Amino acid sequence: MALEIKFMSTLFVVGTPIGNLEDITLRALRVLKEVDVILCEDTRMTKRLLEKYEVVGKQLFAYNEQKSGVSAERVCALLQDGKNVALVSDAGTPGISDPGSMLVQKVREALPEVKIESVPGASALTAALSIAGVPVHDFVFLGFLPHKKGRETLFKEIATSERTMIFYESPHRILKTLESLQKHAPEKRITICRELTKIHEEIKSGSASELLEFFKTNEEKVRGEFVVIVQN
Repeated sequence: MALEIKFMSTLFVVGTPIGNLEDITLRALRVLKEVDVILCEDTRMTKRLLEKYEVVGKQLFAYNEQKSGVSAERVCALLQDGKNVALVSDAGTPGISDPGSMLVQKVREALPEVKIESVPGASALTAALSIAGVPVHDFVFLGFLPHKKGRETLFKEIATSERTMIFYESPHRILKTLESLQKHAPEKRITICRELTKIHEEIKSGSASELLEFFKTNEEKVRGEFVVIVQN
């Protein structure tokens, strides 16, 4: 049963920079200044952004679907009381391989009259595709690959796919990922986008074997977040 709302409220899903703090929209800044509460993946990361743009006096709550923090029920209670709430992640758009989708679903179910508004912003996915120089009229986004269960099955799917396949990877697993791609898709061309919008942004393309050799030879570059694009 839907909860009764005392005052009309809005949940804003706000995109934030993926690296360069200048990559935030005027609308996002206005919303962050106007809302009553900001839900953060990590309050320390969000404070850096708010301090840069002199957004002060905001009530910040940690919200993460896999960790401790304010619950979805608490967020619903805030909205029910008429509070306007902004949801942000550490980097990028909430819900795109970041916390957010579960909260949006629960708010829609519990408070159908609450307005849920998208405030679009940066995304590592679209940033990578815009500069990779690969066919993107038809692609599949896999988010972060599973650590164990189903991982090898996905690599087999990537190897046989007729579409461009894109996923995120961490520095802790990028070498193992390239080893798996070398095993399952040795002929495919791979583009890796690293540290997007940051000082050390870098794009490398080649076969899995070539990229594996590059990162093994340049260990200092096995840092940051990676977007991996596997062409058909």
